Amino acid sequence: MFSYYGSKSKLVDLYPAPKHSKVIEPFAGSARYALKYFDRDVLIVDAYEVVVKIWHYLQQASEADILGLPNLTYKQTTDDYNLSEGERLLLGFLVARGSRRPAKVVQKFSSVEQDKKRIARDLYKIRHWKIELGTYENIPNQSATWFIDPPYQNVGKAGYNVNERGKAIDFPALGEWCKQRQGQAIVCEVTTADWLPFEPLKEQHGQKLTSTEAVWCNDGWSPSKVPLRLPTLREPDKGDSAALNLLSTPEQLSLFGHEQTPALCGLR
Repeated sequence: MFSYYGSKSKLVDLYPAPKHSKVIEPFAGSARYALKYFDRDVLIVDAYEVVVKIWHYLQQASEADILGLPNLTYKQTTDDYNLSEGERLLLGFLVARGSRRPAKVVQKFSSVEQDKKRIARDLYKIRHWKIELGTYENIPNQSATWFIDPPYQNVGKAGYNVNERGKAIDFPALGEWCKQRQGQAIVCEVTTADWLPFEPLKEQHGQKLTSTEAVWCNDGWSPSKVPLRLPTLREPDKGDSAALNLLSTPEQLSLFGHEQTPALCGLR
């Protein structure tokens, strides 16, 4: 719902769907997986009090509250406005996308007004959620879909593989904890991590860093076992000129098991 360091906004569609009626995110952050499956019984937990305060603010805010926030533009600062704590913290992440901490000054690629509209539209999704301040170790083991997205082991600046209370993460212990989850466990990392047998998911290119996102699932789900999803062919609608001739060679058509009849082929 808001931009945050390590967000899965560009990857969330690649992970398996939940098998259980309850979804738990022990390292919630911006909780992109829970937002995708928002209609489930959702529990999000984070050790970073700022993140939890933002989620509590959003849960009780109205659309008018969000849309009424100032439309900050490039180089403006949140200090120029009389804001509540929740408003200030939320805007702190809107003015500096992908940050680990809330900022004050609007960065070049921020789009506060558009972000506000999107957030206002999605508020209904989180009304029933449970939002808690805490660490993963204290969540009771239960049958659920666990989407586990901790700070990564070998990525980012020094100190990024600690929790928000400054305690270094014991990754082997976290790996054992993940294996012990009841239900479905989906664990996120990068391919350089060694605390679970992760499989590559997708290469990511950041402004300063290129890495390959990886995943481990306790039910045997693997990215390599996901079949390639090809476009579905259909007869073109009358006047559907934009869909015509998209496949124009025998080689292209043979991929879909069709003869070379490009004028009769459109893509769904």
